[in-house]
Amino acid sequence: MSRNLVLGACLSSLVLLAALVSFVWTPYNYAALNIPDKLQSPNTQHWFGTDHFGRDIFSMIMVGARTSIAVALVAVGIGMALGVPLGLAAAARKGSWLDEVIMRGNDLVFAFPSLVIAILITAVFGAGAVNAIIAIGIFNIPVFARITRGAALSLWEREFILAARVAGKGAARISTEHILPNVANLLIVQGTIQFSLGILAEAGLSYVGLGAQPPTPSWGRMLADAQTMVSFAPHLALIPGFAIIVTVLGLNLLGDGLRDWLDPRIRVARV
Repeated sequence: MSRNLVLGACLSSLVLLAALVSFVWTPYNYAALNIPDKLQSPNTQHWFGTDHFGRDIFSMIMVGARTSIAVALVAVGIGMALGVPLGLAAAARKGSWLDEVIMRGNDLVFAFPSLVIAILITAVFGAGAVNAIIAIGIFNIPVFARITRGAALSLWEREFILAARVAGKGAARISTEHILPNVANLLIVQGTIQFSLGILAEAGLSYVGLGAQPPTPSWGRMLADAQTMVSFAPHLALIPGFAIIVTVLGLNLLGDGLRDWLDPRIRVARV
């Protein structure tokens, strides 16, 4: 295993552990207001200090990890669940009207950034974590569709696919039994990358007020609340920003390490 894979797995596991522990324990109640203790610097009682309402930042970071992971995980799941079948169908019917409809639909979604899609969804249904999940998930669909189609097209010309066609297997069965297992490694790596991008997107949406709503903590919301207090309480912005950096860095290193570990060509080249 590469150092990137080990380091990425350690950082990602640390964030995941904090999110899981927050379900059963946090040092303080993340929603409890304690005005007399507001804006404390990191100390022995409050490891990461307190915010302008006296809430414990360490507890908020733990619960914020849970929020970010949940939003990104469901959004990536939506993207994979819808994008992968569309990519397989487009590759199986290359050059047909189905292929054109799917790929032009992907181009249409790519024309609107996820933030714009989130604003449109929020204008209709209101702000919230569910709408953030939908917006990020919609943006992930064409990503996985393109990745799947590009990888599948090269496989459709391989000998074992031709043998399956001669054996009488249909396009749907070939895509499920032969194409999908051979592109799974690529999808896993892309999934980790999109997971990190999903966390960034969730933080960005929360920063502008379109993500998780108070009192549910969110790293992006914490950055938005801290922007007017950076001069006299910099820890309010530095700590959630550092949490985002560590999480995204860990997932990117994990994805890079998985690519090297799962790709047999890279393993052979190293040997």
